[in-house]
Amino acid sequence: MPNLNINGRNMSVEAANDTPLLWVIREQLQMTGTKFGCGAGLCGACTVHLNGEAVRSCQTSLADAVGKKITTIEGLSAKGEHPLQKAWVAEQVPQCGYCQSGQIMQAAALLSKNTNPTKEEVVAHMDGNLCRCMTYSRIQKAIMRAASDMRTASATGSERRAT
Repeated sequence: MPNLNINGRNMSVEAANDTPLLWVIREQLQMTGTKFGCGAGLCGACTVHLNGEAVRSCQTSLADAVGKKITTIEGLSAKGEHPLQKAWVAEQVPQCGYCQSGQIMQAAALLSKNTNPTKEEVVAHMDGNLCRCMTYSRIQKAIMRAASDMRTASATGSERRAT
């Protein structure tokens, strides 16, 4: 039985090595925040992180995930307090909400490497994550807000440590 590290917990699963990670997460582990969208890696609804990189879990085999740190939307923040999650609420991003976990996970991968992206960098990084409700402008605003909040929190934390 393959062992996975998901959201900081080690879990054994019973599935063939070529099983898409999406189905292991949703069906076996009952973490339904990761959504099935297209099944072809084209929409981004199933986005999770493997070792901090955003990947399409519908196109990632179980074998490719073994030995790596997997983070799902449930593991981004236990209480929904990640700056992106807060910004999503503040900017009233979701309409139907179906794509939002994938959008947030894609954005989190960007902000983990770049807390001061330009609008163009946000658009380029988010390209390929589809939203049927067309809330792209709100998604962009939420990402920029979260980036600003992260920079402010980091600066505040640095000031506190210096004293």
